[in-house]
Amino acid sequence: MTFETESLEPFGVLVTPGRSGQDVHRLDLDVLRGLVETHHLLVLRGFDAFPHADAFVAYGERWGDISVWPFGKVLELVEHLTPEDHIFDHRDVPLHWDGMYRPQVPELQMFWCVRAPEADQGGRTTFSNTRLALERLAPDLRSAWEGIEGVYERRMAFYDSRAIAPLITRHPTRGYPVIRYAEPPQEGDTGFINHPAIALRGLDDDSAAEVHRVLQGVLHDPACLHAHAWRTGDLVVADNHTLLHGREAFVSGAPRHLRRLHILGTPPLENPHLVSHA
Repeated sequence: MTFETESLEPFGVLVTPGRSGQDVHRLDLDVLRGLVETHHLLVLRGFDAFPHADAFVAYGERWGDISVWPFGKVLELVEHLTPEDHIFDHRDVPLHWDGMYRPQVPELQMFWCVRAPEADQGGRTTFSNTRLALERLAPDLRSAWEGIEGVYERRMAFYDSRAIAPLITRHPTRGYPVIRYAEPPQEGDTGFINHPAIALRGLDDDSAAEVHRVLQGVLHDPACLHAHAWRTGDLVVADNHTLLHGREAFVSGAPRHLRRLHILGTPPLENPHLVSHA
């Protein structure tokens, strides 16, 4: 099966079929996994894919065990009419890593775009490469951040959890340094639904505010951040241990519909940062 690859900026790789009508199931999974390991973000575009959610799950299971939530394996990321949490709203979602409040942390995220918003309606998913960010960080600043821990508490329909994570830690299987961080909502964003509680342990308010400010600049630097503009049918696989991700706001009522799976590692990573979970 023929396909073409194109590097994305500032990281990631786009894979497209060599001819129309090619089925994504025929792509070699070892090759695709290698691309994710090298580039951290894989976008498959233009392939024949899935007629329904169950087919998407079946494909995800070829990659590994799928994390099961109270709602099942597939999260339907679509705007709710009266959302009770920001993930079902149309506003922006700050950078974070998935599984931070769950007993097991997924290795990969897999997204399938059922329907994309129009090009001028927003809704890009943002991915920040924390490995690149640390490589660009001044050594004295990186040294100062080594001892900082983030304390995160979040309550929603699916959990009520508290996590404490070092700001700088290491990739659980490859060993290189990464950042584990959840951004606070934008200051003054009174429309943000269901705020998490976020604190940097051991820092006074002014010092914590400065770390948040610098982190925002580092993680959103165009040299580290890729904003993916969705097209209907896109299949995206992201390295959840290296990247942080979020969402740009989109026009309320826009036809943005993603489906998401969490692919666990082998063996699954038991969450080292989870303090309490209900």
